[in-house]
Amino acid sequence: MAEHRTMQRSALLDAARSLLSEGGTEALTFPALAERTGLARSSVYEYFRSRAAVVEELCAVDFPVWAAEVEAAMGRAGTPEGKVEAFVRSQLELVGDRRHRAVVAISASELDAGAREKIRAAHGGLIAMIVEALGDLGQDRPRLTAMLLQGVVDAAVRRIELGAAEEPDAIAEAAVAMVLGGVRGVRD
Repeated sequence: MAEHRTMQRSALLDAARSLLSEGGTEALTFPALAERTGLARSSVYEYFRSRAAVVEELCAVDFPVWAAEVEAAMGRAGTPEGKVEAFVRSQLELVGDRRHRAVVAISASELDAGAREKIRAAHGGLIAMIVEALGDLGQDRPRLTAMLLQGVVDAAVRRIELGAAEEPDAIAEAAVAMVLGGVRGVRD
């Protein structure tokens, strides 16, 4: 029985990822989850008390997976500049991943305080990954620089998600050039 519940919960999360990546937060409804999974709407409520609870669980499950991918890419880089570049490129390469698209859709939405706090904490963990490399590059305020750097990444993610006129590779190159130019040139 427990295994069956785990499989249904997993199916619901997978359906939530699809709905979020296809239609944003508005698409994530309990009727849509029920339809995608073949469960009765009342059954969806047995697993999640609210949309925010679905979102919180997605963040808890998915964010660590792609944060680990970013961290692994940084670990393969030999220099602080290489780590910064890997930090940017790996996040942009993950844009096509449904887990990433779902978390991006979630982070832009109106949620309850608990869900927002989980997202903030997850983003804080991502920022923490790059602070040391920025310090090694001579940044006097590496945490502030990391937050601004993530802003460039987030803008590039949105541009790719929108299907902008530029190819994703061109957007990635521009983001990397901007970030590396900025961390080399701006030292308080």
